[in-house]
Amino acid sequence: MSGRLVLGRWIRDRARTTPERTAIDFGGRTVTYAELDDRSERLAGELVAAGLVRGDRVATLTGNSPEHVAVLFACAKAGFALVPLSWRLSAAELAYQLDDSDPAVLLVEDEFAALADAALEQAEVRPPRRRIEAEPLGTGAVVGEVADDDPLFLIYTSGTTGKPKGALLTHANCFWTNLSFDLATGVSGDDVALQVLPQFHCGGWNVQPLLTWWKGGIVVLERGLDSARCLALIEEKRVTTLMGVPAVYLFMAQEPAFERTDLSSVRRAVVGGAPMPEALLDTWRARGIEIVQGYGLTEAAPNVLCLPAEDAVRKQGFAGKPYPYVEVALRDPGSGALLDGAGEGELVVRGPNVFSGYWRNPEASAAALADGWLLTGDLAHRDEEGYYRIAARLKDMYISGGENVYPAEVESVLHEHPAVADAAVIGVADERWGEVGIAAVVLAPGAAADEEELIEHCTGRLARYKVPRGIRFVDELPRSGMGKVLKDELRGLIVQEASA
Repeated sequence: MSGRLVLGRWIRDRARTTPERTAIDFGGRTVTYAELDDRSERLAGELVAAGLVRGDRVATLTGNSPEHVAVLFACAKAGFALVPLSWRLSAAELAYQLDDSDPAVLLVEDEFAALADAALEQAEVRPPRRRIEAEPLGTGAVVGEVADDDPLFLIYTSGTTGKPKGALLTHANCFWTNLSFDLATGVSGDDVALQVLPQFHCGGWNVQPLLTWWKGGIVVLERGLDSARCLALIEEKRVTTLMGVPAVYLFMAQEPAFERTDLSSVRRAVVGGAPMPEALLDTWRARGIEIVQGYGLTEAAPNVLCLPAEDAVRKQGFAGKPYPYVEVALRDPGSGALLDGAGEGELVVRGPNVFSGYWRNPEASAAALADGWLLTGDLAHRDEEGYYRIAARLKDMYISGGENVYPAEVESVLHEHPAVADAAVIGVADERWGEVGIAAVVLAPGAAADEEELIEHCTGRLARYKVPRGIRFVDELPRSGMGKVLKDELRGLIVQEASA
């Protein structure tokens, strides 16, 4: 291979160096580095023999599995781009992504065969289908040109407005984001990483798993988030490192077994995807674990900011400083000018981890990239020391009586109430104030609290304009596959309830 940074080298080198070491522990089934390298090699050979060429897309519809990992490394070796489709989507949504990505083959797990059939019926493209569980038929080593700037992932963003966009991430993007992650928080060959994030998201690959395989560690791979099982696995497998969105840590902390689970093996716990309520950070700190804050987005592959472990207490609530090789700045959302010193503005990013654009969508690419910077759409605050705190999405922030209100701040206060298990705040139209906040609250099991009590709790801790105008009690918050709260869906439910 001509590329110096291509990820196909990672598994080949590791299989040569530590062939019998366990790479994946999947429900008690173990896969060695030699086995993972062999399967990916044979699959790459099969796909090449079937006519696929460098640059082709390989779509998958599968849950987390060792077979899916082998598909990724097969793509890396042969120069294909992996398109990991979300099994959470409807057939119509999948049909759109199939038509947009135009894959040369669709690899489907048996569990999702019916969904794949329904999607293909509605799609215009008709890629050949193959069972992802099937044994690869290829033989021999795959030899071919793979360049650092060849696409490795085509990952569709959730798309809060309009159709989802396919973010193209190259081998180089993934190399640099993993290297910078290693320099900032580190993974070692003796690490045991617990992986629960779905593999149809960037974070399911580039936040710990790929780095762990690069270093020769073990990935305890789970189909998804089962908080009780996660606690049991931490104790049983002696998990040393894990990463999750705030919901992952919230749900584990709410388990009855949380207080008695042996967490002493955990050396590193990272959170990203959304601001972490400080009350939840305190809960984990009480168990002896400092959760390291981070921030990223798919278009940056995804790592952007990280809070060093030594600053976890002093800078609680901050997402930290840029990873090595990553530059960030604050931009005035109105004028586009970059801001100096302490202040608040839209966070913008540049570096070798940042993508070059969206698949077949020059308009969206032009809107996301300005003057060499990736526009994140997130409002951030930078303090005098250069640490960044994520305030809210630009679209998530609402203005009440002329004052900016950031839901994350209000949500953090609600989480401090002992009866609150989960909370999300949205802005809704108001004739007098322009917009006011409405909070959706999930009560802890066996706990009781009414609207008046929670509003009073906020009144003592927030400026008056930030206090929610109303509280809606719900059984659960709508969340994405990554565990992020779906604010648009929540807004629809609350507006529908108000009009009923």
